[in-house]
Order: sequence, then structure tokens, then C-alpha cells
Amino acid sequence: MSRQITKIGIIGQGTVGAALAALAQEAGVEVVAAEGGALPALAGCQVVVEATPEQRDDKVEVLTAIVAAAPADATLVTTTSVLDVTDLALASGAAERLVGLHLSLPADQRTLAEVVRTVLASDAAVADTEALAEALGRTVVTVADRPGFISARLLYGYLNHAIGMVQDGYAAKEDVDAAMRFGCGYPVGPVAMADAIGLDVLRDALAALFAVTGERVHAPAPLLKQLVAAGRTGQKAGAGFYTYGPDGAAVADAGGDSDTAVSPRTVESVGVIGSGTMATGIIEVFAKAGFAVTFVARGDDKVARVQAALTKSLDKQVDKGRLSQEDRDAVLARVAGVTSVEGLAQVDLVVEAVVEDLDVKLELFRTLDRVCKPGAVLATTTSSLPVIEMAAVTQRPQDVVGLHFFNPAPIMKLVEIVRTTETAPDVVATAWEVCGRTKKVGVECGDRGGFIVNALLFPYLNDAVRLADAHYADKETIDGAMKAAAGFPMGPFALLDVVGNDVSLAIQEVLLAEFNDPGFEPARSLRDVVAAGFLGRKTGRGFYDYAR
Repeated sequence: MSRQITKIGIIGQGTVGAALAALAQEAGVEVVAAEGGALPALAGCQVVVEATPEQRDDKVEVLTAIVAAAPADATLVTTTSVLDVTDLALASGAAERLVGLHLSLPADQRTLAEVVRTVLASDAAVADTEALAEALGRTVVTVADRPGFISARLLYGYLNHAIGMVQDGYAAKEDVDAAMRFGCGYPVGPVAMADAIGLDVLRDALAALFAVTGERVHAPAPLLKQLVAAGRTGQKAGAGFYTYGPDGAAVADAGGDSDTAVSPRTVESVGVIGSGTMATGIIEVFAKAGFAVTFVARGDDKVARVQAALTKSLDKQVDKGRLSQEDRDAVLARVAGVTSVEGLAQVDLVVEAVVEDLDVKLELFRTLDRVCKPGAVLATTTSSLPVIEMAAVTQRPQDVVGLHFFNPAPIMKLVEIVRTTETAPDVVATAWEVCGRTKKVGVECGDRGGFIVNALLFPYLNDAVRLADAHYADKETIDGAMKAAAGFPMGPFALLDVVGNDVSLAIQEVLLAEFNDPGFEPARSLRDVVAAGFLGRKTGRGFYDYAR
């Protein structure tokens, strides 16, 4: 049974130390705090916490001093997020008394505390650390001593990958953040989250993690290191990737010169090709926004099926009071179905939403090139195929753009605007205007495997499966830890089951081929569940069993 923790010492008053001190004081725990130099009097402290920067030798020096100064029965705690706790325990001479405590930051927004138990730590020391974490109001997960534990191993790689996108000019920081917020329902985007954690904290943790894993995703992005060197360490400093006001809120960047903006093309009529769920949703989105919509389906029966599905969706909205009967009738009046692409000869914008097969799409774009009027914008909703290859089979590659809607299109706010090396500026401007008129959140990126959302999301999900495959933690523990550590609405295994494990595996294989990064090799268990037919919720079983 653990003892009640009433007094602690905290050595180090950086981001982590200050957060711990504030939480302890709020919980009514007496705190003796100091920087990492001369130690204060630690008499009566039941737990003494080392909270210095993520440098192994510095931590050993401070811990050795704590061992000499702390009461003999005090539990010693290191706040490392990635260093080997066993190594620190042995080097400091406190093998039985030292336990790790990794607090997810920022502490006022995240609730996870990972208690890191080494094979040398006593049960009493672990119990004291768990009791302290519980007193601080944290969600406690006790883990073994492995690099990055759960949250840092999964979360910091995801954040670093997002920073790399910004660094490479692939997408603006605002677009990366908006993509993950509106595409995945995350409470905060990865770049803003990095600022909140502290760019110096993130840099040091990544460097230590990379030294152990050697994986590219853990090598600190040069831009991250440059911002820290410039003193832009994030929200706490008033500037990081974003600039912050005195209240801690991000300050909007100054806008550019509006006189230099490119004018969009006129779009009043839209063609949609396809008869599936995505196509039907896109038809609804455009028709509700006031566009005249002509859709193409293969056969009169499929035309009727789309019209019936659209009518059913609109009727549900009327029944729920979200749409008037008059507006419902007006939307349906703006929609017409045809069975030939020839019927799109005069539309201003074509959006194809056919099967995710490159050969099928290439043949379709050859036809659109022949049929559509000059100046019409030709868009693909592909989620993973190269847009430039579709553009290349036309005589008008400048008119081709990606408009990646998320399913279900009427509900999901996000649209990824994918520009190729050939896409004309006024076509990109048109895509932005269309997003505005349909009340979607547009984000712009280059033509690269996974675009923004899939390129960031699926390596993180795959890494979670790899962590479980290594027997570090079970899926339930990992899911719970990531929800508490990052505020994500779902853990990675639950999300994989919702997306579909077959879909997830296919996307991960696209990313592996695109980036040629061994770290993107699909996890063994992901391949196994797909091979077994356990595809997720849609089959009643995936990583979890939904048949019960």
C-alpha cells in the first residue's frame, strides 16, 4: 500500500518542473523547488523529482546530488521522456529508489502520466510515484523502461513529421494544423501542439529518441532546431511556429497584399462522376451550396439509386429540422443525372469520384480532356494516387487539381486542395473559392503520397501497432494512453478499426513506396488482421471484437 504524499522536492524549474510544481500545489502537496544547481533542504520530502533538460550526463549529475541530499527513505523520480531510466538509476547509485515519471504536456490540457518501472525499482518506490501522479489528477499508466515509453514514442514522431512538412514547404503550418483538426477531429493541430509542449523540450526528446531508434521520423527537423536557437521555443516564450499574445493565444499572421491575389475562374455549374457514397455526398454538398449539378452514373438504375439516396439524406434533414421543405425541393431541382460523360460538356468544374484505380482514372481524364469545354477545371477526389499522372494524360494539365473530400462529404468539413507542378494559380484559387462557397475548410498541399492527413495519421497508427507487436503494451493500454496524452478522440487501434484495416494497410503501403522509409513498413499485426479478414467494424472484428 502506498503512503500519502504530502511533501515533495522538485529540482529543475523548466517547462516540466514548473508544471509539476503547479499541479502539486493545486493538489495541496507542499513543494520545495530549486533549479539544478545548489540543492535546497530536502528534509521531510517523501519524493524528490529531477526535472532538468533531456541531457543524460546533466541528469546523472543532478540525480547523484539528490541521492546524497535526500532522506534515505525518499523515492527519487526522473522526468525523462526518452532516456533509459535504468541507466540513470545505475549511474546515480539509486537503482532501487529511482522511477521515471513522464508527464504529458501541456499539463493543463493533457492528463497522462506514465510511471516508468525499471526491473531494479522497488515496489515501494513505484507505489510512491503512482500515488504522486494520482494526487496530481493524472491518468496513470505504469510502463516498462523502453525508449520513448508510449506517448513520446508515438506522439513526438507525429509532431516531427508535421514540422517536416512545413519545413519542406509542402504545406503551410496553418494548413497542416487545420487538416488534422478537421480531418481527424483532433483538438489541436500538431504544429500548435509542438509550440504548447515547448520546442526545446521536443527537440531534446527527439534527439535522445533518435539516438536509440535511429528512425528518420525521430531525427529532429532542422527547422525545429533553428527556431530553438533563435529563442522561439513556443507558447511559453511568446513565439515558436506561431506568435502568441500576453494571454497565450496565437496572434494571426499579417495578411499578404490582396492586390496581388489571383482571380479564380467562374464556377456556376458542376459535374460529378460516380454513384457511390462519396460521389452522392459530393453531389449533395454542391447542390446545397447553390450550384447546378449534373452527375454521371453508369446506367439508369444507378442514376435512380443516387437520386434516391440524395432524397433520403435531404428528407432526414427536413425531419430533424435542419433543412426546410422548400430548400429540400430546391436542392433536388438543381440536380440532374445522366449516363454519359458527354453530358458534362458545358460544366465549369468536374469532380470525379470513381473507384480508386489509377488506370480507370487515367482513362476518365482522357475522356474529360476531349469532352469538357476549354477552361473547365478538372478535379479528382483521389486520396492516394498521383494527381500529376491524371493531368499528364490531358492536353490541359494546368486545369487539373486534387479536391480530396473526406467521407461522409456532407458532414466532414475538410477538403485537401492538391496542386501539382502544372496546376495553374487561378485553378488553385478556384478550388479555394469553391471550398468557401460550400462551407468547407480548405487546406493546400503538394502532390505527394498521403497528402497531409493520411501522410501524418497512418505512420502514427502503424507505429502504435509496431509498439504492441514488440510486446511493450497491449492495445487497450496504448489506446488509453494516447487519448490521455494528446486529447485524441480515439486511440490508434480503435481508429484503425473504424477506418478499416484493409484501407489502412493499403495507405501504409502507398506511403512506404512514396517515401522509401523503412520505418513505414506496415506492422506485422496489421498485415495479419487483414489476411485473417478482420477488417474492423465493417466485418464485426478487427483489432477489437465488435460481435459481442
